[in-house]
Amino acid sequence: MIWKILLVLIISMIPLVELRGAIPVAVGMDLGLPEWLVLIIAIIGNIIPVPIIYLFARKFLEWGSKKKWKPLKQFCNFCLKKGQKAGDKLLKKAGKAGTYFALFLFVAIPIPGTGAWTGTLAASILNLDFKKTIISITAGILVAGLLMLGVSLGFFKMLFGG
Repeated sequence: MIWKILLVLIISMIPLVELRGAIPVAVGMDLGLPEWLVLIIAIIGNIIPVPIIYLFARKFLEWGSKKKWKPLKQFCNFCLKKGQKAGDKLLKKAGKAGTYFALFLFVAIPIPGTGAWTGTLAASILNLDFKKTIISITAGILVAGLLMLGVSLGFFKMLFGG
């Protein structure tokens, strides 16, 4: 059982996959874990990287974008541009007052390209308040987790019956 829990935890920590992938994998593979446990594990796994990303991602990306090793430089520049683009889009749509609510929505709506990693990177690049960022992203993760569990359960029940 511990391996199944670790599988869900690790998948939910992977950038761009996050709990949006971990929950459907756990449900689809029928790991034998209760749905509530899958949800809790996926949420925890998705939250774990958030403070680390916020505190260190920008520093690492700025450092890496100045290095001579081309793959590192390209990766860091790509991430900085993506984070800046997401952050600018967020600010444009929400303005300063609604930034944290928009950040919550950005993470909560489980579509490709949105999620805790991208949202936290954007917040870090924009120097948003750490505590408000963590609260907004955590709330978004909770909603995304509930949505993904509901969709996954419905999809697999419809597909396989039961």
